[in-house]
Amino acid sequence: MANGWTCSSLDELRDAIDRNDLPLVQAMMLRNPALHQAPLGYAGDGPLTWVAECRVPRLPPNETRLAMAEWMIANGSDVHQGGEAPLMRATLSAERIPMMELLVAHGADVNAAWHGSYPIIFTACEALNPETLHWLLEHGAHPGTALDYLLGTYVRNAEALGACIEALLRAGGKSKYDNPALLAVIRGRVTELAELLDVNPELVHQRFPDLDFGTTAGRMLTLRGGTLLHVAAEFQSFDAAQLLLDRGADVNAAALPDEAGVGGQTPVFHAATQREDAGLPIVRLFVERGADLRLRARLPGHHERPGEIVECTPLGYALLFPGDRGPTSAFLTAQT
Repeated sequence: MANGWTCSSLDELRDAIDRNDLPLVQAMMLRNPALHQAPLGYAGDGPLTWVAECRVPRLPPNETRLAMAEWMIANGSDVHQGGEAPLMRATLSAERIPMMELLVAHGADVNAAWHGSYPIIFTACEALNPETLHWLLEHGAHPGTALDYLLGTYVRNAEALGACIEALLRAGGKSKYDNPALLAVIRGRVTELAELLDVNPELVHQRFPDLDFGTTAGRMLTLRGGTLLHVAAEFQSFDAAQLLLDRGADVNAAALPDEAGVGGQTPVFHAATQREDAGLPIVRLFVERGADLRLRARLPGHHERPGEIVECTPLGYALLFPGDRGPTSAFLTAQT
C-alpha cells in the first residue's frame, strides 16, 4: 500500500473499467485519488490509458466510456501520462477516433512522443490505419519521418498501405529512400512504374543496398541489396511483379549479400514467407516464370532468436515460421 494502492484494488479498478462501471470507478478514485497514477494500461502508464484503449471489451468507445475518460481527466488523471499514452493507444483503431477527439480537446498533443521516443503518428503507421493517420494529420500532426517508419512496418495490406502513403505524401511527408520507382512498386502504381521503366529500362536490374526495411512480424529478412522485383514480392504487388518480369527482370536475381555473406536471396524467398500465405499468388507467378526453388541462401532467422542465421531453400525458409505454414509450403513442396 506504499504507493496508495494494492494489487486487489488495481484488479478491481481494471475490472470496473472493463465493465464500463462509471459509478464504481468514480467511487474508487474519489476514495483513493492515488489510483489516478496506478500502473494500469499499456506499459503501466495509468488507468486513463486503459480507458482510452478500449481493449476490454474490444468495442468502439460508447457514451459511458467517453464520460469515464472525461471524468478522470477532470478529477486527477493526467492526459499526458506516459508521453501521451492515452492518445497513442486510442490511435490504434479508427473506431476510437471519438476517444482521440476527446483527449485532444483536453490538451493531448498529436506531436508528442510516447515515452519520449515514439511519435504518436507512428502508431497509425504501425497499425496501417489510414483513418486515424488522416485524422492526426488534419489535427496538426507533422509527418516527420513517419513515411520511412510506415515502410518499415511489418503489417502487409496493400490497400491500407497505399492510403497511408498517399496521406503522408499529401501532408508533405518525405522518405530517405529517394526513388520514385520504389514507391510506385510498393503502392502498386503500375502505370507510373511503366513510365519510369520507359525512361530507364535498367531499373529492373538495379540493386538497392540501402533498403533496410522488409521484416515481418517473425522474419528478420530485409530488402537490403534487392531489386524492385524483391520489393514487389515483399509487398505483394502482383501487377508490379508481372510488369517487371515482362520488362526483363530476372526472377532469380540474388540480393547483394552483406560483409558476412548474409543475403543472396531471390525474390521468391520474400513471397514464400508472407503471413497467412498472402504471397502465394506471386510464388506461383515466379514459378511459372522460371524461379529456381533449389537455390539456397544464408539469411536472418526468427526475431525471437536474435542473431540466428540459417541456410536454406525458399521452402526451408518458409517452414521456419510455423504460424505461416499452409498452401504456400504445400505448393513449394509439390514443385521440388
